[in-house]
Amino acid sequence: MVPVGRLVLLRSVAKSELVGALALVTIPALIGPIIGPPLGGFVTTYLSWRWIFWINIPIGLAGIALALILIEKTEEERVPPFDWRGFALIAAGLAGVMMGFETIGRDLLPGPAVAALIAAGAAALAIYVLHARRRAHPVLDLSLLRVGTFRAAVLGGLLFRIGVGAIPFLLPLLLQVGFGMNPLQSGLITFSAAVGAITMKMTAKRILRRLGFRTVLVVNALISGASIAACALFEAATPAAVMLAVLLVGGFFRSLEFTSINALAYSDVTRERMSRATSFASVGQQLSLSIGVGLGALILHVVAASRGGGAPAAADFAPTFLIVGGLSALAALVFARLPADAGAEVSGRAPTPAPEQLTLSERP
Repeated sequence: MVPVGRLVLLRSVAKSELVGALALVTIPALIGPIIGPPLGGFVTTYLSWRWIFWINIPIGLAGIALALILIEKTEEERVPPFDWRGFALIAAGLAGVMMGFETIGRDLLPGPAVAALIAAGAAALAIYVLHARRRAHPVLDLSLLRVGTFRAAVLGGLLFRIGVGAIPFLLPLLLQVGFGMNPLQSGLITFSAAVGAITMKMTAKRILRRLGFRTVLVVNALISGASIAACALFEAATPAAVMLAVLLVGGFFRSLEFTSINALAYSDVTRERMSRATSFASVGQQLSLSIGVGLGALILHVVAASRGGGAPAAADFAPTFLIVGGLSALAALVFARLPADAGAEVSGRAPTPAPEQLTLSERP
């Protein structure tokens, strides 16, 4: 759903309007993270957690109906043959790696089974790299990494999302297990990050036009990493208003980073390769978020074990937040290597040609 929907958008707008379009189309999607935590907390507290899954049925049916009504049916003129062998390798590799990382430190599978999953997944991905070099149309086009802005968006985004991906796992756990809140109380605090994110979408285009991708991505990665690390200061006595403020500000800057990374990724990708780019970027996003959950759980497990084991205590979360916040901040090192004019056409900072440089058809 995500790469196909993004591809529809990328093919419908000019690159100079991409930041505004990505921000606008994301605003309705952020209604979910705003409503979800309080609603999920209410359902879990007063009904049954099983109802959370039933909620998806009417939403899914509405999505099918709207797609049939609103999305124009288009087809490629020349469709390359599907890479079934590559698809099988990628599916096996990602399934093994993601399931392995998701279960690290959560006592869902024995340690050897987790190690075997990650090792088998990594082996399948390594074989796929060799396979992709010999295919004209691989299912994931690794040659896209030769595009500098796309490579920076994927690698920097991978680091940034690993830290951010741990937050939806760690923060509710801290509030409920560490501070003794019920799910509804926890949800009424954690939703504030989405409020900050939706506020940012209205200003992203102006910020990028003024500062450019490199400055925004570097500074924002540091601020976002600090906002994650700031959760280490939360205590049971911390006023809810302070937690809300920290999460609101953090949500604003993390969302600005996400919008900037997504727009930068496609700034230098040609129209013909846009479909492959959206698939590649989406795989990277999901993989990094999954690693974030597993890494957050692993760090928490190690910290708890270092004091004798047992259920995590509130004090065990502080080192975990500091480490995952530092990981997100490391993305600044990747983005700092971007040229000053990276993605200038998308950010709106590309110089406007003088009238004498324009052809007759381009002149107003």
